Formats: sequence, C-alpha cells, structure tokens
Amino acid sequence: MHDNTTEKSLCTVVGPICESGDFFAKDISLPSTTRDDIVVIHDTGAYGYTMSSNYNTRAKAVQVAVQDGDDRCISRAETFDDMISLELKYMGE
Repeated sequence: MHDNTTEKSLCTVVGPICESGDFFAKDISLPSTTRDDIVVIHDTGAYGYTMSSNYNTRAKAVQVAVQDGDDRCISRAETFDDMISLELKYMGE
C-alpha cells in the first residue's frame, strides 16, 4: 500500500450487494487508495464468513486469520460450481 496519509476523502463504505441499508461506514474520512489496496473491516455482519450466504449468487467470504501482524487464508474461495453442487441432480446432470 502506498503512503497517502495526507490525502483523505469523505467516504461512505458499502458492500457489493448494496441493499438500501447496506453500508459499513457513512461520512468517514479515509486515506486515498489505489487499485489492489486492501481495506480491512473488522465487523462485517452478513459479509463475514459465519453469516454469509449465496444471496444473489455471491460466493461466501474467504476466512483470513491475522496473528502477530501476519495474515493467511484459512478457507479457500468458493466457486460457482461449489454453489450449485447440491442443485446439479435437479438440473439433469
């Protein structure tokens, strides 16, 4: 991540589904970002692994563990085939 600590913008942080009440923060001052930067949100509600679902055919969240400043994935990303695997027998496959 680059260091733009002096460049800040007033932001509203929303989730990818964007229901009417779907936001993580409103009118918060955040540093500028560029493509591939990562924003960590500690409390994500239904976007977190435990409460996630396949609503609107969205893949469930990947779990990331952070310990002593190091991060690692502790679950693999869900694929479309994972999401429909239980439905295949009803689709003629």
